[in-house]
Amino acid sequence: MRKIITGTTLVLTAALLTGCGSEGKEAAAKPTSATTATAGHTTGNGKSQPNTGGGEVKHEVTLEVLGTGQSQVYYNLQTNKMEQVTLPWKKTGTITLTTEAEKKIGESVSVVPGSVHGSDGMLHAAGCVITVDGKKVADNQDGKADTKICQYLVK
Repeated sequence: MRKIITGTTLVLTAALLTGCGSEGKEAAAKPTSATTATAGHTTGNGKSQPNTGGGEVKHEVTLEVLGTGQSQVYYNLQTNKMEQVTLPWKKTGTITLTTEAEKKIGESVSVVPGSVHGSDGMLHAAGCVITVDGKKVADNQDGKADTKICQYLVK
């Protein structure tokens, strides 16, 4: 029964994250205080620069799911994918923004952690973190935030 509920939850979350219908796309683009923010290009020294004009801009993005044991993880890092993983789990990729539209609107990255057993024996959302260019940009506070997923618009 838990597998069915977890699978259904992940499928519904995936549909919401991919922005089914125009309402979903607008809602997905709105930031939430706990897990979403936007930023400019970060240089090697950690200082932020706005993405205006010029050629392509590259960002190193790391998605993490915390905890121990086995869990399903749904993530969007240039492609949508679901995997059965061993926790803790980490995935790193490079996001390349080439057009002015991509630089202005951004590219969404996200991770939906599966459930893990808590110290009380109950299932809880696993913790997740997104790091862009070495800076933490989203954190669901070990699954305790209002939003259990982590998402970010890379600009």
